[in-house]
Amino acid sequence: MTQDLGGRSIAQLSALLQTGALDPRDLTAWTFERIRSHDDQAIFTMTLPERAMREADASARRIAAGRPLGLLDGIPVAWKDLFAIAGVPTTAGSAVLKDAPAAQDDAAVVTALGHAGMVSVGRVNMSEFAFSGLGINPHYGTPRNPRSLDVDRLPGGSSSGSGAVVAADLVPVSIGTDTGGSIRIPAAFNGVVGYKATRGRYSMRGVFPLARSLDSLGPLCRTVQDAVWVDAAMRGLPAPEIRRGHLDGLSIVVPTTAVFDGAEDGVVSAFEAAIGRLQRAGAHVRRQPFPAFERIFETMARHGPLVTAEAYALHRDRLEGPQAAMMDQRVVARARLGQNISLSDYIATLEIREALIAEVASSVGPNEIIAFPTVAHVAPATDQLLTDDALFVETNAKTLRNTLIGNFLDWCGVSLPCGTGKAGMPVGLLLSAQPHHDAHLLSMALSAEAVVRAD
Repeated sequence: MTQDLGGRSIAQLSALLQTGALDPRDLTAWTFERIRSHDDQAIFTMTLPERAMREADASARRIAAGRPLGLLDGIPVAWKDLFAIAGVPTTAGSAVLKDAPAAQDDAAVVTALGHAGMVSVGRVNMSEFAFSGLGINPHYGTPRNPRSLDVDRLPGGSSSGSGAVVAADLVPVSIGTDTGGSIRIPAAFNGVVGYKATRGRYSMRGVFPLARSLDSLGPLCRTVQDAVWVDAAMRGLPAPEIRRGHLDGLSIVVPTTAVFDGAEDGVVSAFEAAIGRLQRAGAHVRRQPFPAFERIFETMARHGPLVTAEAYALHRDRLEGPQAAMMDQRVVARARLGQNISLSDYIATLEIREALIAEVASSVGPNEIIAFPTVAHVAPATDQLLTDDALFVETNAKTLRNTLIGNFLDWCGVSLPCGTGKAGMPVGLLLSAQPHHDAHLLSMALSAEAVVRAD
């Protein structure tokens, strides 16, 4: 193959594939050559060359016969290392599951994208058991942030490989999970688009959980249009239904509570510049406090985080047995905090959560979009965070702070690159909407993207 396919969106690749200008088998072979020659071998935990070439061959035959399965036929996709792939163990970024029984079936969303003709090329790295916003993994290595030009910087977590693999131009899309920011944080750190769907929008069958009351799925990709196409396929639709909205008259709410606390100057500057461009494009922007945000953090401090309670319940036997010695000790320490969360604390948190979701919903219009920086800082340097546990805990908490608000309130969200901050690293602007307003959010993000990303 002579043409360079790096940096192409799903839509751009699809146009080449559907017109016969590019053969799916050549695209797949090019993808694996890129993966093999890439200087960061910590991005993938497993590649699936035999499966991928079978799927690419089937795609090529369909397209040649004039019967493609849709816009995504022949497009490569990578999966976070907690989606079941038939015939191999689901390791969830952990050494303790390396010898687990092989999955009998693909996860439901893997099957859904397979029915759309997508080519599964492998599984990518993650924080062990998805329990960190930074992306460090002592078992499979920590992927480097491809956007860093000075020192090694973290890719964000827990979908670390999913952010890095798209930013490194190895695949155009990777599917991740998001419990406290695990799609949107890597998207922001790596300068790509990350869409966290409302919890329950897609089937979770075959997805290794972290906290079922918070877990959600979504793609990391190059453009919002790519996310819209993948969203439709993950829901089993034959074609996307979401259309571009109109910024003229869109109301955007910028919170003044918590989300800018301690934010880096470069992050604030990039965010405010993007908000100014949206205003000039016709959007109405207003700012208001959200006392509910403070109540979220007060609730976590008093009753314990939901994610910690549910992670401890899920991993209790591992944490209390010999497998704990084989795990990332930072994950062990954080998960063990869940044993201090009582049933009454857990129930109290669920009740407060329900009340705060209703309170926030009543304080914004039904079609208003909430906007704030995805993360208050750019991707941090790796070295010191590998050795300094206290700094790790502090940085992890600050990294997750803004995004976990959306998980607690059951929002959907899209992180868009909006400029650069310190060391020229990407900054993300997070657009969020009320639960199950995904179609409106994506429609508005389709229109906002070009404005937000403008220099």
